[in-house]
Amino acid sequence: MASTVDNAHSRTDVASTLGTVIDDVIRPQATIVDREGTFPRSGVDALAAAGLLGLASSTEVGGGGHGMRVVAEVVERLAAECGSTAMVVLMHYAATAVIEAHGPREVRAAIATGGHLATLAFSEYGSRSHFWSPTGTARTTDDGTIRLDARKSWVTSAGEANSYVWSSLPVAPDAGPMTLWLVPADSPGLTVTGDFDGLGLRGNGSRPMTAEGLRVPSTAMMATDGAGLDTALGAGLPWFLVLNAAFCLGLADSAVAEAGRHLTATTLTHTGAALRDAPVTRRDLARLMIRTDALRAFLGDTVSALETGRDDAMLRVLQVKALAGETVADVTDGAMQLCGGSAFRRELGLERRFRDARAARVMAPTTDALLDFVGRVATGLPLFDGANR
Repeated sequence: MASTVDNAHSRTDVASTLGTVIDDVIRPQATIVDREGTFPRSGVDALAAAGLLGLASSTEVGGGGHGMRVVAEVVERLAAECGSTAMVVLMHYAATAVIEAHGPREVRAAIATGGHLATLAFSEYGSRSHFWSPTGTARTTDDGTIRLDARKSWVTSAGEANSYVWSSLPVAPDAGPMTLWLVPADSPGLTVTGDFDGLGLRGNGSRPMTAEGLRVPSTAMMATDGAGLDTALGAGLPWFLVLNAAFCLGLADSAVAEAGRHLTATTLTHTGAALRDAPVTRRDLARLMIRTDALRAFLGDTVSALETGRDDAMLRVLQVKALAGETVADVTDGAMQLCGGSAFRRELGLERRFRDARAARVMAPTTDALLDFVGRVATGLPLFDGANR
């Protein structure tokens, strides 16, 4: 899939191109993706053909060279239309950040030009949402290749991505807590082991995967043996957490907008009054707007902290997904209550956003884990027990 967007395209150009893809492909397919639980292949392919999957790739390899702010705006707008598509793209960008830092040039170039979809494969049955504690193994074989064995519990775009940023225990027992690998989708021994039939994000293809005797060359290692956690925290996690917050913002903002439209357009026949004419209704809508705008401001400050290298940048990164997950849960719940029985039906799209929003609290690192991390930073403790980081 060749890119049709050159490297010189500005933030405005990106927004315009994205709007066309949303209007032509993603919005018309959103309800179908949700209802049938199908992977949004047509939307992903359209984004790739428009050059939007290569936004975060370096211009050196033909990518857009855009930073986190522009990419977050893309995820936000996608989430407002189709949460499943937004999550697939979010995970692709997070994986791209790691591949840009440590991956081979040919894969980086393929991502840059839209021919390669990537994702993260961290969560495992053995450690659940504690992605920083892998249980899958990596062993050197007699022929010098690496054998990977693992049971991954949740992999977005499983069976759909071209490659997986894969975590394991290190090859050398004392090398460190984690090693990362770039695993091609066609690797023998790599299988998708189940289906996804979830409450929300029904088309994001988040399914279990198993590696059983999977072989990769030693050059598939990303960074050094045992340094995977540092790589994940430094290269991948900021993108993942910030883009998750943008995802939540898109859901919340679209829910508030839909609630506002419904309250304005709906009237009571027996009184002639619109729903918006009730002061309590206006108050409740205002509260949802303020919560959403507060998240937007905090997300903007987080990105600014990263862009300028502020001392509190990592603290903001840890805080932003925790804030976003709770905000979107509360805002979509409030929008459902404001619109009553109409929201319970599918026509408004509020119940879909309500369901999609539930994922934010439980997606690793969960809100509870992030709150613990923030508390650790605030009190001078390391993020992980027994770690000096």
